[in-house]
Amino acid sequence: MNVLVLNCGSSTVKFQVIATDQDRIDRDADHRLARGIVERVGGQALITLQAGDGPFERHAEPLRDHRAAIDRVLRWLVAAGTQVEGVASLADMHAVGHRVVHGGERFRASVRIDQAVLDEIAECIELAPLHNPANLKGIGAAVTLLGQGVPQVAVFDTSFHATMPATSYLYGLPYQLYRRHRIRRYGFHGTSHRYVAYRYRRLLNIPKEQVRIITLHLGNGCSACAIKEGVSFNTSMGFTPLEGLVMGTRSGDIDSSLVEYLAVKDGLTLSEVDALLNKQSGLLGISGLTGDMRDLLAEVAENHDRRAELAIAVFCQRVRHYIGAYFAELGGADAIVFSGGIGENAPQVREQICHGLDALGLSLDETANQGAVAGAEGPISTAGSRLKAYVIPTNEELLIARDAFRVVRAGEGAPPEALRVSRALADAPG
Repeated sequence: MNVLVLNCGSSTVKFQVIATDQDRIDRDADHRLARGIVERVGGQALITLQAGDGPFERHAEPLRDHRAAIDRVLRWLVAAGTQVEGVASLADMHAVGHRVVHGGERFRASVRIDQAVLDEIAECIELAPLHNPANLKGIGAAVTLLGQGVPQVAVFDTSFHATMPATSYLYGLPYQLYRRHRIRRYGFHGTSHRYVAYRYRRLLNIPKEQVRIITLHLGNGCSACAIKEGVSFNTSMGFTPLEGLVMGTRSGDIDSSLVEYLAVKDGLTLSEVDALLNKQSGLLGISGLTGDMRDLLAEVAENHDRRAELAIAVFCQRVRHYIGAYFAELGGADAIVFSGGIGENAPQVREQICHGLDALGLSLDETANQGAVAGAEGPISTAGSRLKAYVIPTNEELLIARDAFRVVRAGEGAPPEALRVSRALADAPG
């Protein structure tokens, strides 16, 4: 089955085409046929495309909306000169898997999209106003361009964390606020944490119930997850992706009274405070230079910049804080696992995070840590380390493709319900 995986942001469309079936799932031999990204949708878009492992193509052309961007991708996929393996026409797109950021409390697993699912995703817009509208645009465009006969599957960032107990997801607020407004910890990056936990147990050849690890998705957005018996027990992101670790431009945990303090002291509106915490804080805010860890590491190496060094130190300390907290909550852990752009590619950051964790039984193998190359997975702790450390590259697109396959295969024979892709949904704000 060829699955088109779509990850639609407010002005971007990321895609992959992955060939997957049950036999390949068992052998971990799924095949990526194509991938790419369309950036700056709504203006002069930047388009990057790759067929198989071939060279990247780069183009720039005006694309007014998500539908135009996805149409451009589909036309490239079936073009005679593209030579994408197994894709000669749109009929070779057998299913579409959509990354959907927020599923609220309704969705605990990936689902085939019908009208009721569309309506529920729309209801979650107030919980993810920057993400769900774009996800809906992608769904609407895919249905319009590929037709009602191609199954559409939603894979939710939040669903992996639906297993958290109330002691993990409730805030210390009046309970009626949870009852009325569903104010609680939802968690995000669930697709990444779920994939990494899956790869960990495959590497060790252990059953799901024996997985007791702390996963660290470290990129521009960062989150930690305590995984107990193979499922999410707690996670650092909360009601929104702002809570938790220090990130590229997000503050992570703060004293919530700072919101009112900043509003009064600096005369900021609530929206301006929110923008400050989400877009001007984190690594960028502390360093005053950039939110990109690669640039901060280069700045420290070349110029010994004090604030760049401080930003990295604060970042690593916050990760250690969560490792310690989750180690205690789990009653001990067997491993910590690094993933995401920083987690996979920055050995200096991994070393700094692990420094001092010998109290928990972690002994880092410096040679293995420095030698962990991009795309490789394996241990970076010593053989005698009680608490192991691993690097496992995430692959959210692959998991989305596999989920789409499973959901479609499970529902074969059921008559598809027509989706009313209304203009309101297709043109949702954001």
